[in-house]
Amino acid sequence: MKTLRSVKGMHDILPVDMPRWHFVEATYRNLVERFGFSEIRTPILEPLDLFVRGIGETTDIVEKEMYAFTDKGGEHLGLRPEGTASAIRAFIQHNVGATEPRTKWYYLGPMFRRERPAKGRYRQFFQAGAEVIGVGEPAVDAEIIDMAVAFIVSLGIEDVVVKLNTLGDSETRPAYRSALKAYLEAYKEDLCTDCLRRLETNPLRVLDCKIPACGEIAAKAPSVHDFLSRDARAHFEDLCALLDHCKTPYDVAPQMVRGLDYYSRTIFEIHVNSHSLGAQSAVLGGGRYDGLVKQLGGRDTPAIGFSFGIERLLMMLPQGTAIDAAPLFFVAGVGDGGLTRALDIARQLREQGTRAEISFAGGSLRSQLKRAHRLGAQVTIIAGEEEFDRGAVAWRNMEDGMQEEILLGDLMARVEANQ
Repeated sequence: MKTLRSVKGMHDILPVDMPRWHFVEATYRNLVERFGFSEIRTPILEPLDLFVRGIGETTDIVEKEMYAFTDKGGEHLGLRPEGTASAIRAFIQHNVGATEPRTKWYYLGPMFRRERPAKGRYRQFFQAGAEVIGVGEPAVDAEIIDMAVAFIVSLGIEDVVVKLNTLGDSETRPAYRSALKAYLEAYKEDLCTDCLRRLETNPLRVLDCKIPACGEIAAKAPSVHDFLSRDARAHFEDLCALLDHCKTPYDVAPQMVRGLDYYSRTIFEIHVNSHSLGAQSAVLGGGRYDGLVKQLGGRDTPAIGFSFGIERLLMMLPQGTAIDAAPLFFVAGVGDGGLTRALDIARQLREQGTRAEISFAGGSLRSQLKRAHRLGAQVTIIAGEEEFDRGAVAWRNMEDGMQEEILLGDLMARVEANQ
């Protein structure tokens, strides 16, 4: 019989890897909650139209990468490829703006895109993000960018820089789109097939093409900064001034766009220059999407957010990053009644909030110590008959093999002192 394997591009996360995941997730949660964000969890399955309308029908995600299907009831559904559209759908559906006009949410969870697997990229991947809904001032742009940088740096990752741009507003976009299309028309013979199609549907997407020849053409394209409205220019200049005040490192990247159609005004990416993730060094990206709430059926509401892939970020963690894990205590029951003694002690440890393991098969002390080593226990508490008759147990340090006898009445205090 053929051995079953996971679906291509989807991977198992084994227990040995979880401490690093927990470290990144806990660091993120702790940071964003200090900034006043609350967690939201949305369904993995959503109406397909949510992503077509929200992300954009001509984006690579919708056209090529999204897992979409019709269920047995005839509904057109999609596995969520990103988190923002779902968050905005929940914001509208539950009329959150009526009671929480300045909404600050964060999320963590699996997303799905059928893209070509690459270094740090998977078809099921885990993404975390943050959204601020209902605030349009440039100060919130600066705060969320500064928060994102603080998170990356708090992981011990260095040489971080923000690439920053603006896509302008509704007054800017038509003029810039026309100028960009006129420029690209002269290079139609040199553009890839996808960019030829984008030229007609959404010329800004050409600027995001990863094919080198298209990239060279895009690098010389007109800059959106030459077409900014007065309001859009003032917003961007105020943002830059605030980032300067916060001493947040950034570079203005006039040709940068993001891969989703809902972005407007501020867009940004965080890059780590000292590491390589293949073709791209970006580990986090986001921006404003002031029109998305209205586009999905809500009121005209400004919003900004960012997201990052956890797998890619894990690859950036410095070697030797200290991942603190709660110590594990192994309880070895030896002799007649050993298993019962081990169960009783392990239960007391767990009630105290301590990680504890026992050997349900019993066995010799030697075999139980081997199991304790395999599990990575820091201490083995040996509950033998003779020690127990004296109201004591043996305390064995698994690192150096040193062993001593301690009274049962002192055991819980000793465990607490070693956590």
